[in-house]
Amino acid sequence: MAVRHFLSLLDLSGAEFRALIARASQLREERARGLSHDTLSHKVLGMIFEKSSTRTRVAFEAAMYQCGGNAIFLSPRDTQLGRGEPIEDTARVLSRMVDIITIRTYEHSKLELFAAHARVPVINALTDREHPCQLLADMQTYFEHRGDIRGKTVAWLGDGNNMCHSYIHAAQLLDFKLRIACPDGYAPDPDIVHAAGDCVSLSHDPLAAARGADLVVTDVWASMGQEEEEQMRRVAFGPYQVTAAVMAAAKADALFMHCLPAHRGEEVSNEVIEGPRSVVWDEAENRLHSQKALLELLLKA
Repeated sequence: MAVRHFLSLLDLSGAEFRALIARASQLREERARGLSHDTLSHKVLGMIFEKSSTRTRVAFEAAMYQCGGNAIFLSPRDTQLGRGEPIEDTARVLSRMVDIITIRTYEHSKLELFAAHARVPVINALTDREHPCQLLADMQTYFEHRGDIRGKTVAWLGDGNNMCHSYIHAAQLLDFKLRIACPDGYAPDPDIVHAAGDCVSLSHDPLAAARGADLVVTDVWASMGQEEEEQMRRVAFGPYQVTAAVMAAAKADALFMHCLPAHRGEEVSNEVIEGPRSVVWDEAENRLHSQKALLELLLKA
């Protein structure tokens, strides 16, 4: 049987995405009732992280432990990858020792190369191109608060980055409208936009994008590896801050999401992120439950 990887949201069908969301919500509800699971018993997750992490790392490690498995965390200084061992060789060796591997790195091509030589499932824990695990949690959170997102409108304000790309993929799979507002020079990958068809629209007007939206989402203005651009980006993205005025343009029951960490006073005002329509803490917690569901899915494949 062919190994199944999760390198992109597009590795799922729309039906699988919805089923995964339902399972994640079930796991959240059962954990709240004190129920435990051993669905990952005797399984070992290898975690290769070239980028720092809080939510992704803790969620994966906790998911394995809470479901009876174990996780091994590896940074570049812990492995021969950091000393120049070819990615292909590391993939071949590690996948003979662990049951599943998650990778957080910069270039998406590194992830694809690793997966091409692995004998076990490989999960994208974030690359510069996509962040599909975050969208599992985001969509789980929306479904839990507002029901199915089909036919709804989502406003993405800010950088056309990896999170934006994964939101485009989510719009394709779950059939919602995505309005992206970003400054000149910071649009998402045109090939990804083109492939999404008419479910995605681009503009430079954050208020127009947010008008009548059911969900407003943003991310930091300078991601990891872009620190040298921080001042230039602060100027370019200033008009795209999610403020009370932006949320007022959205529907009265619109939600606000942010994958965190957030820079209050930059991409979002403190009033919004701490306000009644912000669901960022549920969104963060759901990294745990959605990643449990994802691990189950891939290890059963």
